[in-house]
Amino acid sequence: MAFASTKKYSMGITDQGYVVDFRSDTITKPTDAMRKAMSEAVVGDDVFGEDPTVNELQRKVAKLLKKDAALFVPTGTMSNLIALMSHTTGRGEEVLLGDQCHIFDWEQGGMAQFAGVCPHVVKTLPDGTLDLDELESKIRPSDIHMASTRLICIENTHNSSGGKVLPLEFLQKVRAIADKNNLKVHLDGARLLNAAVAMDVTPDVITQYVDSISICFSKGLGCPVGSALVGSNDFIARALRHRKALGGGMRQCGILAAAALVGLDQGYARLHVDHENAQKFAKGMKELNNPVFTAKPENTQTNMVHILVREDIPSMQAASLLGNVADDEISTLGQSIQVKLFPETDHTMRAVMNHHITEKDVQMALKKFKFIGEKLDKNGLGK
Repeated sequence: MAFASTKKYSMGITDQGYVVDFRSDTITKPTDAMRKAMSEAVVGDDVFGEDPTVNELQRKVAKLLKKDAALFVPTGTMSNLIALMSHTTGRGEEVLLGDQCHIFDWEQGGMAQFAGVCPHVVKTLPDGTLDLDELESKIRPSDIHMASTRLICIENTHNSSGGKVLPLEFLQKVRAIADKNNLKVHLDGARLLNAAVAMDVTPDVITQYVDSISICFSKGLGCPVGSALVGSNDFIARALRHRKALGGGMRQCGILAAAALVGLDQGYARLHVDHENAQKFAKGMKELNNPVFTAKPENTQTNMVHILVREDIPSMQAASLLGNVADDEISTLGQSIQVKLFPETDHTMRAVMNHHITEKDVQMALKKFKFIGEKLDKNGLGK
């Protein structure tokens, strides 16, 4: 039985028809190529630095992002926390970050819980960037009464803004502010490769403006587990100690690194398909002219689509109706279709494309949205 705090992600839905799972790109299963690589992986004790597959992955990621070194870790949350701990010395220090970023909203305040570091938030703009004037104004002067600002954190792509890609000009300006004030910059790049694909650049074009990067293998790349933290040799040496303290040493984890290597080779190459499916879905939602649901294709830049729900319909209830099977559904549509989504706010839902989603899935989802939207418009909730 799921813990109460996780029930909203499953929505209490039992699969019983044609299922389209848009909840996240984290729900994917490993590909056959990944499973084969995992079964054949050469392994060693990674805590001793002796796992050849992990070492290969770390070298490959560092080279891809044009940094000195990388460290394989279990999760993106741990990767970001280790980054904050490695850039700061703890109590009395401060990190500047967006008020809608993943580190601040979705990582349980780990910087305060475990690192003893204070968050100082800056307004997030609709495109996922930060108000740069506000950012610079919040850098603390040297004063014994104040926390000491040490780090700026940014997120690319930006999750809560709908997978938006941060413009290079913005990154350049953040770098300039950091250099002017002797600060470091950390990039939460869980979906960095989506940003690179959307911009049609190599990832290092983005990462040249930051000191460290967290990149996730278990999202668009489709791997079962893992992230990497990337940066300078000195930074990764500090990060290695923090990983051990946080319980992130995984011993013979080349089995997992092998899947990540496949993801970098094969998953990366197909991310454009997820972006194309997101565009098809967003355009299809708009073209439905549905009285309850719509989307804005112009705001869809990568693999995420924000669905707007009419103000009298709570998104949680809308998601439940879309994910379950209505009594008259089979007689009306000829089959049952279950669309799983993540309700983000009271009146928005998030649909995320991944390597399991096909063009047929997109069309089936649109069919279900049309059906439920028309029912809600005609009958309202609970009728």
